[in-house]
Amino acid sequence: MQLTRTLLRSPSLGLALLALGAPAVAQLPCSEQARTAQLGGVLEAQSDLQFAFAVAHNIIDPMERADAMLEAFGEYLEALALGQSRYAARLGVCSRLGGGAYAPDIDPMDFVAVIDNPFLPYIPGARRTYRKVTAGGVVETVETEVLSVTREILGVTCTVVRDIASENGVVVEDTLDYFAQDEDGNVWYFGEISMNYEDGYLHDLDGSWIAGEDGAEAGIVMHATPVIGTVYRQEFALGEAEDTAGIVALGVQVQVPFGTFGGCLVTYDFSALEPSAREQKSYAPGLGLVLEVNLNTGERTELISAL
Repeated sequence: MQLTRTLLRSPSLGLALLALGAPAVAQLPCSEQARTAQLGGVLEAQSDLQFAFAVAHNIIDPMERADAMLEAFGEYLEALALGQSRYAARLGVCSRLGGGAYAPDIDPMDFVAVIDNPFLPYIPGARRTYRKVTAGGVVETVETEVLSVTREILGVTCTVVRDIASENGVVVEDTLDYFAQDEDGNVWYFGEISMNYEDGYLHDLDGSWIAGEDGAEAGIVMHATPVIGTVYRQEFALGEAEDTAGIVALGVQVQVPFGTFGGCLVTYDFSALEPSAREQKSYAPGLGLVLEVNLNTGERTELISAL
């Protein structure tokens, strides 16, 4: 796709999308949150460094102790650099969204029972399988299933979608995502429980969040009437889930192993938590997500089957 090639050649294009035509923000809730989050990150990095030094003091061999301290200091510098990048990325999002507090008004009466948005239908029983082969030869697969069970969040009855991600046949992540559609047709994301595995064992729940808990807010993952240039939060849990997307194209033809689809919607996806990560996603009408392209590596996660 020409759009993919353009974004691959221009790493700054996605960030420009976020800042396009946006007024500068200063002393507004969003930018103040970004500033104080950066300060918290600095304090956390300093705490981690001091703790690592304390552990190193128990190493008897002086060379090993010095190596441990040097490694800890390197990690400290990396944490500071990441914090600065996150700060800049958050300010970019704040600028594009106007700088106010993000606090969507969720009224359960505004939501309907079925998610039938043409670009993101989540009908119970629907299944999708996606596949990617990394540059290193790792085969990654993601199997999604819309479950018949529901979960109530903020009074809204949410559809549960299960994603199972595997690498060379070994499960690395098992996630339950919660979605609901409002009466206008917008699909909202209310949270997820992300179970991350290592060597066959549950390792952590990093990335998990639920709207209404610890300051987390629901986000929109698909608009009822997509408009090119629209930028929106897909999720918001500071420090845990901060995905943002912008609509960059409509009416695009996309080819994947499962088929060729016209009339697709294309988004640029970005997270302030991983400022260097950039993705382009394509959604086919009546089917949903069919393609993800990593704009740093060119790797494609493609739809290979759908039921």
